[in-house]
Amino acid sequence: MDDSVADVSEHLDSSDNEEFTPGKVLQDIENAWLNEKFAPEILPHQSELVDCMLEQISHMEENMKKLKKGDIRLAIHKMEIDRIRFVIKSYLRTRLEKIEQYTIHILSEDDKKSPEESYLTPGERKFAKEYLANIETLFRTVALQHMPANFQAFEVDKLTVKPNLNSHVFLRVNKPVQGIIVPGTTNDEIDLTAGAQRLIQYQPIASLVKEGAVQLI
Repeated sequence: MDDSVADVSEHLDSSDNEEFTPGKVLQDIENAWLNEKFAPEILPHQSELVDCMLEQISHMEENMKKLKKGDIRLAIHKMEIDRIRFVIKSYLRTRLEKIEQYTIHILSEDDKKSPEESYLTPGERKFAKEYLANIETLFRTVALQHMPANFQAFEVDKLTVKPNLNSHVFLRVNKPVQGIIVPGTTNDEIDLTAGAQRLIQYQPIASLVKEGAVQLI
């Protein structure tokens, strides 16, 4: 293990949580990124993983300052930092794109949850509300104000766009699951064996993605 990762490992392992290591956190954020990338709906946020990886980047950059110019480890650490930053940026960008596409639906669903159950971070929720307000302002300014009075209401429900939960996704099974009902004319049941890879509709396995029983690929 290189010095930068070792330092962060000591910091994280001080909590006596054996699995909470830099390597495990990096794998978890990469899994979260792939799930978010391929899932049609927005998934529960993983802000703790993001914060932890940003802290790791900070430690790595501090350790890089201690290395001499020309040390080969500088190039290696820089490539690793660039890779981690790419994953984090892509993960956050994907979530923002979903919020922009399904703003009304996401806010409506999130209003049904407690703050602890919310799929959005406070920052994402603020962004979604401001984005919706901007959409309403745009509609009123560009179109609604020029229409007859009985057509000037901003009807949110008619503008709601929902993700297609019946779209198909590729997955890898992490834990065996039995009795998955596949929507169709016969509603067939299938079993998922650990290590298997399948192409399947998203809706019947949506909860399994959030639980970590399957990984989208």
